[in-house]
Amino acid sequence: MEILIIGGTRFLGRHLVETAVRQGHEVTLFNRGKTNPELFSELEQLHGDRDSDLALLENRSWDTVIDTCGYFPRIVRKSAELLANAVRHYVFVSTIAVYKDSHVIGLDETAEVATTEDETIEEITGQSYGALKALCEQAVEDALPGRTLVVRPGLIVGPHDPSDRFTYWVQRIARGGEILAPEPKDLQTQLIDARDLAAWIVNMVETGQTGVYHATGPKDRLTMQKLFQAINNTCNRKASLVWMPEKFLLDHDVEPWIELPMWLIEERGMMATNVAKVFSAGLICRPLEETIRDTLEWHESRPGEMEYKISGMKPEREAELLRAWHESDRS
Repeated sequence: MEILIIGGTRFLGRHLVETAVRQGHEVTLFNRGKTNPELFSELEQLHGDRDSDLALLENRSWDTVIDTCGYFPRIVRKSAELLANAVRHYVFVSTIAVYKDSHVIGLDETAEVATTEDETIEEITGQSYGALKALCEQAVEDALPGRTLVVRPGLIVGPHDPSDRFTYWVQRIARGGEILAPEPKDLQTQLIDARDLAAWIVNMVETGQTGVYHATGPKDRLTMQKLFQAINNTCNRKASLVWMPEKFLLDHDVEPWIELPMWLIEERGMMATNVAKVFSAGLICRPLEETIRDTLEWHESRPGEMEYKISGMKPEREAELLRAWHESDRS
């Protein structure tokens, strides 16, 4: 198959390219040529901005386009309308954060999505992100009715993750010592290895599947305690988890998701969605231990002098909270 990938050199995109090429497909990349420009020099690459340089895609055709980096409905609509007669199939990578009631546990793909009063806004915030992605989904479906596959990933993890949300916990637990862990221990969490997500998307492309799918896992319920134990067992078995109540953390102004990745308060439904549909559609998740090992190996291979974009707690902040916890009256 001939596949056009919008993006393709960052995290999920690079795994999509590698998977598609490995499975024998002819891949063309369309991106600005700014992120990891050394990648995939053997492939056709069209360099331009998707807002101003879509003319580069005119008078061409592909079997499928995979859009990994659409955030604003105006821009996504332009791409979808231009490609409507150039492709048979449009895959749009959206987000699990599209839902109006993100606190509800067990939402499926039919749940009501978020909206915004100003549909023309082009600024990503915690409030606008989900609603704008939902509008992008609709823009693609309007341009290619019945020919779209909307992928709503949860937390994507693994090697080359630029967010470091999962990597924070892997590298922190691997270092050992006392580690601040947020209660409740049985809080459900979900994640998907980018390589598994890429493989599933390419397989769905090969069979021309359409519709809307949550793209996260695992199939069985995973708690924060089970996740941290898996990391500890896989890395060194030396970490000592100090579980702290939510009230203590909030009283000390700890920011959910930002300082403690994967810990949510009001949006817990985003990490506890119904995944029956995607697993029925063939999603296969590798063992969690493999993702942990590969993530740690990748993290340790990064240049020591680089400035990490770790979403997590600074060591001095963690030490301060551990000290306060041990000194507090918990009787």
